[in-house]
Amino acid sequence: MKKAVKDLQFKVLIEQDENGVFVASVPAIPGCHTQGNTYEEAVKGIEEVIQLCLEVAKKDKKYKEKIDFSEVENKSRFLGVVNMPIHISFSL
Repeated sequence: MKKAVKDLQFKVLIEQDENGVFVASVPAIPGCHTQGNTYEEAVKGIEEVIQLCLEVAKKDKKYKEKIDFSEVENKSRFLGVVNMPIHISFSL
């Protein structure tokens, strides 16, 4: 009997560090992160790392229990986060 295939959607955070490197991570999956010299490299890399982490989770019950699968049930569409520079006229 063939198992049903599920499509999962995880939120991926992509930030650019002070050296211009793009760092991608998946908060719901411990240890799931990668980097790339371009945004596209980071996206491609994180897709591969997610697959690898889920393969590990198939074999490692303790690791699987650490993954927050509740996030993938949320069907809302995440549009993004931006750093918003705000100029203030007083000291913090």
